[in-house]
Amino acid sequence: MNACQETAEPAAHALPGLVQGPHGEPSALLRLALGRGPVRTAVVHPCDSPSLAAVSAAFRGGLIDPVIVAPRDRLRPLASAAGIQLNGIEIVDVPHSHAAAARAVELAAHGEVQVLMKGSLHTDELMAAVVPPESGLRTGKRISHCFLMQLPSYARPFIITDAAINVAPDLEQKCGIVQNAIDLGHALGLALPRVAILGAVETVNPHMRSTLDAAALSKMADRGQLIGALVDGPLAFDNAISVRAARLKGIASPVAGRADILVVPDLEAGNMLVKQLEFLSGAASAGIVMGARVPIVLTSRADSVSARIASCALAAVLAIRPVGSGHTKENV
Repeated sequence: MNACQETAEPAAHALPGLVQGPHGEPSALLRLALGRGPVRTAVVHPCDSPSLAAVSAAFRGGLIDPVIVAPRDRLRPLASAAGIQLNGIEIVDVPHSHAAAARAVELAAHGEVQVLMKGSLHTDELMAAVVPPESGLRTGKRISHCFLMQLPSYARPFIITDAAINVAPDLEQKCGIVQNAIDLGHALGLALPRVAILGAVETVNPHMRSTLDAAALSKMADRGQLIGALVDGPLAFDNAISVRAARLKGIASPVAGRADILVVPDLEAGNMLVKQLEFLSGAASAGIVMGARVPIVLTSRADSVSARIASCALAAVLAIRPVGSGHTKENV
C-alpha cells in the first residue's frame, strides 16, 4: 500500500488541490480564487518573460487586477519580443528595481493594492522594503512563508513552512510561523488543521534542538498558545505523512500520517524538501508570504508560469478586497 492510498480522505477534510481535473477542469484552488473575484495586485519589477507572461495570464484569467511597478522603457521591448499583450494593465513607471519595491510597498500601505507580487528582482530586495516598521505593512505577526503543495502520488495537498524567509528560527519565531500556517489552513477551508512539527526522529533528543522545539510547540498548542489546530511533534517525515509508517513505529497521534501542515526545522531543510518534491516528484506548488498586512506572492526565478498563477490564486483567496474601489488604467 502506498502513501496515497493509505491517507485518502473525503475532499471536505483536505486543503484545495492545485492540479487540473481529468478533463482540464480548473483546480480546486483556482475555483476557490475565481469565486472571490480579481484582486488589485502590485507586480514588482516583472522585467523578464516568465514574470510578464504570468502577469498577463493571471490578468486574462480573472485572478488579479494588476498594477505593474517597473521601468516603462524596459517593459516595452520585453513585452513586444515575447508577444505578451499588456493592454488594459496599469503601469507605474519607476527607474529601477529598488524604487519598484519601495513604490509597491507604498501602494499596499495606502490600501491602493491588496496583494504584492514579486517579479524578477531578488527576494531580499522586495522583503527589505516590506520588513521595516515604517513600511506600513508590519503587523504583530511573524512574517513567514508557506508553500501549498500537491503531489501526483499522494492523496491530499499539504502546506510546508517555512522554506523561504526565516533562516534558523528560534522557538518564539517558530510559534509565529506555525500560527501563520494554521491561519492559512483556516482560510483554505480547514476548521482544525493537523500540524506536524518535523525532525529527523520522532523522539525528543536533548542533543537535537529541533526535537526540543517540536515538543515545546506541541505543549504550547495543548495550553492554548497556538490556536485552532492539532499540533504534534517531533515527527519524522515518514510518520508525518504515512499512516503505515506511524503504525509500525507505534506512534499514536491524531496528526501522524495525516498532516495538513509540515513545519520544518529551518530554511535549509524546508528549501531542499520543497525542491526535491517539485523536481523529483512532480509536485505542483503555490507560495505565499503570511504575516504582513497584505499577502505577498514570492515567486522563484525557476518557477513555471503555472506555479506563478497558482500563487496568484492563493493570494486572491487570502486578500481582503475594498468595497467600491475604482482605478484609472494606463497602458504600456
